[in-house]
Amino acid sequence: MKQLNLQKLQNKLRIKFLKSGVKMLGPETIYFSKDTKIGRNVIIEPYVVIGAKVKIGNNVLIKSFSHLENCKVENRVNIGPYARIRPGSILKEGSKVGNFVEIKKSIIGKKSKVNHLSYIGDSEIGKSVNIGAGTITCNYDGVKKSKTKIRDNVFIGSNSSLVAPLIIEEGAVVGAGSVITKKVRKKSLALTRTSQTEVKNYKRKNK
Repeated sequence: MKQLNLQKLQNKLRIKFLKSGVKMLGPETIYFSKDTKIGRNVIIEPYVVIGAKVKIGNNVLIKSFSHLENCKVENRVNIGPYARIRPGSILKEGSKVGNFVEIKKSIIGKKSKVNHLSYIGDSEIGKSVNIGAGTITCNYDGVKKSKTKIRDNVFIGSNSSLVAPLIIEEGAVVGAGSVITKKVRKKSLALTRTSQTEVKNYKRKNK
């Protein structure tokens, strides 16, 4: 009986949002909460779960297999596929959170992009920031959680680890493969990559 009631509630919510203009591809696979708020011209692809306390603005695209809970999504935001937006997160206007990205208790600034394979936790990201693939904010040391602050127009290279507490100032660049543990100054390049070693005419051992 409880399962039947849940199904009825979901059907009611789907019909409500369809009537309000939300475009759903496969509405029977999309799950809402009673307090979900959605603006105009929103597209939701199949297999999306929207948990409690989610507010979605206008002109938003949520791609398949994404999960949102207790977060705010402003206008013209793209999410997913396979994105997880956890409690306390705010996605500012024009931002993009791509595939296999997890955002937790963080602000993603206007027109900033976290396109793929990244974890952003306890962070404040400014405007027009690019977060490269494989970037992780190391926010937990086993005892407490610390914040990462990334100012406007910063470029973070792929496969970077940002060890909090940390501030990266406006216009800075972090080179790919870096582990950043200290403040990065405005318009500077931070790089911790070791030099490449090459052995000429190397022969692999035979089994």
